[in-house]
Amino acid sequence: MAEGKPIPPKGAETLDRQGTDMLVQTFHSDADPAIRRYAVYLLGKSGDPLALRPLVEALADPEKTVREQAMLSLVDSGRSAITPLTDALAKDPKWEARYRAAEALGKLADEEVLMPLIRGLNDKRDHVRYMAAKGLMMLGDSRAIEPLIILLADENRVVRMMTARALSAIGGERGHRALEAALSSEQDEEVKNVLREALQ
Repeated sequence: MAEGKPIPPKGAETLDRQGTDMLVQTFHSDADPAIRRYAVYLLGKSGDPLALRPLVEALADPEKTVREQAMLSLVDSGRSAITPLTDALAKDPKWEARYRAAEALGKLADEEVLMPLIRGLNDKRDHVRYMAAKGLMMLGDSRAIEPLIILLADENRVVRMMTARALSAIGGERGHRALEAALSSEQDEEVKNVLREALQ
């Protein structure tokens, strides 16, 4: 993990010696988010397939740092995390969990994440649509062009900007024409600037 090993917080010094079951119990029961985060980090490093489900559960933790750690740990888990992440993106009631699931899928950049991320473009929460578009940009698959084009008219300006960047990165004449059409009708100046950059 690029961020390196977190410093064990006070009260978590013995967690390194705990097995999966105890780490899961700590994650579920400890009130201290720093300890939950460290438990999630250790679950990710354990390599235990049984850690995948609690890691996905941690995507919905009330604390942002725990959710981020869960996402990074799931990325470290590789392709085995794709199915549970896909389920979380499609079904988790908390938008924060769906957001982190989309982020993890994008970082995995495996062909198998294409359709889950395309479906994520239709999420009711703009944060999730944004991250799905970003993930598709990282994947760079031309099959995402048509679904992304629809998002150029998204109600959220930040989603529209990310969509423009994604279409620019993927390339192709169809995406280029859509960016030109979006520029001609866009009213927001900041979005217009991003569209101009995307067309260069």
